[in-house]
Amino acid sequence: MTLALFSLVLVAAVMHATWNALIKTRSDRFASITLATLGASVVVLPILPFVDFPSIQVWIWIVASVIIHAGYRLFLVKTYDVGDFAQSYPLARGIAPLITTVGAIIFIGEVPEGLTVLGIVVLSFGALLMSLRGSSDLGKFNRRAVGFALLTSMLIAGYTLTDGYGVRLANTASSYAAWLFFCDGLCSIAIGFLYRGRGLLNVLASEWKTNLLTGGLLAGSYWIIMWAMTKAPIASIAALRETSILFAMLISVLVLSERVTPWRVLATVFIVGGVVILRLG
Repeated sequence: MTLALFSLVLVAAVMHATWNALIKTRSDRFASITLATLGASVVVLPILPFVDFPSIQVWIWIVASVIIHAGYRLFLVKTYDVGDFAQSYPLARGIAPLITTVGAIIFIGEVPEGLTVLGIVVLSFGALLMSLRGSSDLGKFNRRAVGFALLTSMLIAGYTLTDGYGVRLANTASSYAAWLFFCDGLCSIAIGFLYRGRGLLNVLASEWKTNLLTGGLLAGSYWIIMWAMTKAPIASIAALRETSILFAMLISVLVLSERVTPWRVLATVFIVGGVVILRLG
């Protein structure tokens, strides 16, 4: 993995942690993530005339990804509704690289090298440690939050593998990403109106600037990741993306006023160690 690619994935990780924090801090998270996804569609709308229209073979993967993303958003919101950001985010993100690695081996035949596997395992262990021992209130370990976070992890791995394979079939990563975001936004807003009706418009009217910003961060961060998966192994990119956990911790401390604990520091050491190993690999 080149230094430029490595650096861009880290930028995507910062963007990813930021838009998740924005969703976490909203009072109506279902409406916020629905409208953020619509915001991503608005961001890419001017680009659609300038990218290739996907082939039928590519559309199969885009449709599959849209379906998986719908489930991902549902469980992500439920995770944030019942759990702390500092605990639920690392758990949801931390296990996904391991699942993705196994999936890439089984379904795509992409076997990472030994040093890369070590980096993925070390980074994932740090993420788990951050989640299971990093909460500010260990006496109230939330089983529901953990359950939703684990389901979210499986869906993250699902759409990562789907998009990692689909984007490689497309003529360009930009073509795949733009049409995915556009279709995903339409699907998300349709589901939103089905569950909330006109009430969704009230949230849009009051928070449209935040939703547009969140949508831009969402689209930009994942666009980089999908492009990166055409340049490097899917498992490596998926693991490196989860450095967003570090940035999420900083946000939780500096913005959400959650405290730093020795366990968080130790977890950070493992995450950074995993990142270093991935870079060397």
